Amino acid sequence: MNALLRILAWLLAVALVASPVVAVLNGWVGAERWPLSRLRVTGQFERVQAEPLRAALAPYARAGYFAVRLDDAQRAVERLPWVETAVVRKQWPDVLEVQVVEHRPFARWGADRLLSERGRLFPLPADLAEARLPQLGGPDARTAEVVELYNETRALFAPLGYGVATLGMDARGSWSLVLDNGTEVVIGRDDARARLARFVRVLPQLLAQQARPLQRADLRYTNGFTLAWGQPRQSSSSPSPQVPAGAARPHAAQASST
Repeated sequence: MNALLRILAWLLAVALVASPVVAVLNGWVGAERWPLSRLRVTGQFERVQAEPLRAALAPYARAGYFAVRLDDAQRAVERLPWVETAVVRKQWPDVLEVQVVEHRPFARWGADRLLSERGRLFPLPADLAEARLPQLGGPDARTAEVVELYNETRALFAPLGYGVATLGMDARGSWSLVLDNGTEVVIGRDDARARLARFVRVLPQLLAQQARPLQRADLRYTNGFTLAWGQPRQSSSSPSPQVPAGAARPHAAQASST
């Protein structure tokens, strides 16, 4: 019995010594004796506001140095508008540090979202509703693939003086784009890059032979494409035979139009 009492007394003594440590680690004492009283924020900001950032972190800072849950605080910051990523740390004795990276808009995505330069999707803010950005679209899981083809397509058409205003992939994986002059190009699902390169190679020759603007090009053919032309340009006083507006003609990829 005496031995049992000695063991119980020893365990009680250990518990009394350990309890303050447990209290500090769980924040029972830390919030009062070691409060986080300073907030240090780093990053290049254009749209992230200080007050919402402070409000998001306040509940976590009140827990104190030893009890603050940094992962939860980080997620709270990343839920704020315009925040792409955040890293939250603490520095002894009373500093909560936050490093924030803002979204940098790269393009519109669908009807109501933007795609950042890092490939993140986020809601379209009201102040950017009229911003001039390229329009991209496709399955959310394939944003990187869409951006890659957009960049390649821009490089293809730039020497001809055209920009790419819209590029999208539908649910079946079929590609299409619209140039900045309004010309629609239907690419299809297979061999998108080869088809575009073939079309761009002969496009100057095709345009030189027409007094009408190109409205639509359908590249979904093995060895050619069809073209639809608009109203004739008012550049010549002499009459010439005309195809009705919007009519499509097939063209071999390696030949000029007739």
